[in-house]
Amino acid sequence: MDCAPCSLIYPLRNAASSISTFVFRIPETWLVKTEGFKNGGQTATSEHTMAFRPKSKKSSKRAKEARAVRTVRCADVMQHPNALLAVDSMATVVDMLTKHDWDHVFIVDDEGAPLGRIHAVDLLKMIARKTVNRDIAWMHSIPAQQLLTHPPLTVNTSTPLLKAGALMLTHDLNQLGVVDDEGSLVGVVGHNTVARVLPRFIL
Repeated sequence: MDCAPCSLIYPLRNAASSISTFVFRIPETWLVKTEGFKNGGQTATSEHTMAFRPKSKKSSKRAKEARAVRTVRCADVMQHPNALLAVDSMATVVDMLTKHDWDHVFIVDDEGAPLGRIHAVDLLKMIARKTVNRDIAWMHSIPAQQLLTHPPLTVNTSTPLLKAGALMLTHDLNQLGVVDDEGSLVGVVGHNTVARVLPRFIL
């Protein structure tokens, strides 16, 4: 047997039967040569090849897509945030939530840094608990900062979208604020963002 184009990987020897097996690596195949003694000491040799399946194009494509999805940053897919200033009144918050059909609003300071988030349901519960003097004047006297019910959990613009999705699942949130390097609120990512972006990498 000419072994020039192949390479010996390892020999296997069975001492009990005096049979030796040599495994050679040939491009895209395994060549197995078995030598032994039988019939009064005569040497008997057999060879067979085992082909291995090369890496499929489909698996290569999936690996490429898995690497690509990790490169998607929040800055690439974030949406415009619903935000109001901390000095805005409760009346303004209620008006903006109903006028634009928002289910939440972020409250930011004068420099745009998020202080927290107000959810529409929590605000309605707060108003319902006020049993007296529930008028417009009262709503105008309460600043938005006093209505905060959720901490300002945020991610950076450079944060991978997969990590932001994991944070939302961990803290049972449907949306996260996105801040820049100065800490100012510049966008939001939510469950709808993940549902819109990720399927193109996995379907």
